[in-house]
Amino acid sequence: MAPTHVLRCCQRGLAWIPVIFIALVVCWSYYAYVVELCIQTMCLTAVSTIVYLIFFHLFFIMFVWSYWKTIFTKPANPSKEFCLPKCEKERYEKEERPESQQEILWRAASSLPLYTRTGAGAIRYCDRCQVIKPDRCHHCSACDMCVLKMDHHCPWVNNCVGFSNYKFFILFLAYSLLYCLFIAATVLQYFIKFWTNELHTHAKFHVLFLFFVAAMFCISILSLFSYHLWLVGKNRSTIEAFRAPVFRTGSDKNGFSLGFRKNIAQVFGDQKKYWLLPVFTSQGDGLTFPTKLVNADPEQGTVTLHAEPNKSAAEAPVSLLNDSQNRLLSNDQHDNVITDHLTNSTFKSGEIA
Repeated sequence: MAPTHVLRCCQRGLAWIPVIFIALVVCWSYYAYVVELCIQTMCLTAVSTIVYLIFFHLFFIMFVWSYWKTIFTKPANPSKEFCLPKCEKERYEKEERPESQQEILWRAASSLPLYTRTGAGAIRYCDRCQVIKPDRCHHCSACDMCVLKMDHHCPWVNNCVGFSNYKFFILFLAYSLLYCLFIAATVLQYFIKFWTNELHTHAKFHVLFLFFVAAMFCISILSLFSYHLWLVGKNRSTIEAFRAPVFRTGSDKNGFSLGFRKNIAQVFGDQKKYWLLPVFTSQGDGLTFPTKLVNADPEQGTVTLHAEPNKSAAEAPVSLLNDSQNRLLSNDQHDNVITDHLTNSTFKSGEIA
């Protein structure tokens, strides 16, 4: 036990190395820009220097604030209602047949708002955390816990990015990009003077590396930021982008998409005045998410209705559907589906994941 505990402590310590590296780079960039460049090198008027410093500190504060919130916001975990009752848990652990275990999970999930399944149509259950997984919840091996609406585990923040801090992560990328772009744009003229031997100052080292580091981070952050903006617009997580969530009628990559505006509001909230601030405004509780009742197929001009298990999906022309039909699934509808499944379906061992 002792070696395992020591190894785990060492792993936790090593996980902070990327965060410490980023912190050191940011501290150096602050000193190099403010002291070495603005105060000692820039040949500008006092007004211009003050303007530069104001914008620099604005981006710097917002960047540090959003980075801090991303790191130290604890990932949200499934609530107690998703845990099996003690007696059911004992029965589940004693059962050796997968079909019997699934029967226990189906009965326990009858009162839970669940719409997603495993690839084989079974209830998603985490043996490690011993909880029924809510929709969009996944187990993080690095954090060793189930995380609500898990997107990915980011080593640069040493934390899981999920429901509780996804907005902070997006803002962290946005403000770090603005921070680097501002530094690269204002340092460019001095970087050119360096190569033409017109820069006569002892801050040559800082000027050279400020531009290189800012430009390098700009390129890498821009691609990542663009990708996550696309994910927000589609209302998908990184995991769902690579593996579409499975509903009762099968996998559907657009199952949680509610339209561009509503997708944005799911992450940033309804009040636009808070969108650019690293304060939590995401909609929902992380346990339940609105899903589309109707999934449109733009190629065939048809829509597929979410049907009950073991029943074929109904199809109808898109033109026949009105707005009232394109509504969200209610929990009452879901409970009826679970009850029908327990009553009518038969468990086959070949279908259990």
